[in-house]
Amino acid sequence: MRNISNLPNHIAIILDGNGRWAKKRGLPRQLGHYQGALNLVTIANYANERGIKQLTVYAFSTENWKRPKEEVDYLMTKPVEMIEKNIEKFKSSTIKIQVKGRRDRIPEALLNSIVNLENITKDHTGLVLNVCLDYGAYDELITAMRLAKEISIEEIEKNLMVKDAVDLLIRTSGEMRVSNFLLWQIAYAEFYFTKKHWPAFSKKELEKALKSYSKRQRRFGGLNKWNKEL
Repeated sequence: MRNISNLPNHIAIILDGNGRWAKKRGLPRQLGHYQGALNLVTIANYANERGIKQLTVYAFSTENWKRPKEEVDYLMTKPVEMIEKNIEKFKSSTIKIQVKGRRDRIPEALLNSIVNLENITKDHTGLVLNVCLDYGAYDELITAMRLAKEISIEEIEKNLMVKDAVDLLIRTSGEMRVSNFLLWQIAYAEFYFTKKHWPAFSKKELEKALKSYSKRQRRFGGLNKWNKEL
């Protein structure tokens, strides 16, 4: 499938099903999140190899604070360990990592690791990986509108956390909703849903999504050539 043409520039993924993946195997939910984080590295590296320009992932929403304290604590502490353990790999990669979302509720240790990670990858020229952490589209849009000098498309887009329109939105684990993710940016995105839980979403599964996207006819409200000839 490597010969697929018409690749999307910007892919967004809702990383769903970590807990269900773990439960299905009789494992703690935390292990599902750990495997999900490892899979993000795999998929991001593969997307970089494939020449995808930007990948934006939904890691933790503004609503996820409602989850059990033990789970939230794990999600706010384990990444620090994973980042520090793999810091040399991040340095040698070409991937540029940016974290999008609120920062006022993130624990200091994790925030310090995030800032360090962004600094050491800021000049990388490969895939831009946006990790949405404590992110919600309602929050993003309200903030953008407050910062806008006037209510216009250009002003709002200038103040968004994620600036670029999404070409392909993928959601794993069988759910078919967008859950307050990039509501502005996915206005004309193509959607792809799969029943695979995120930790089981492989390179092969990504290729399936890319193949599906390559067959879509994106008209952005207009008509394609075939329709014009009718």
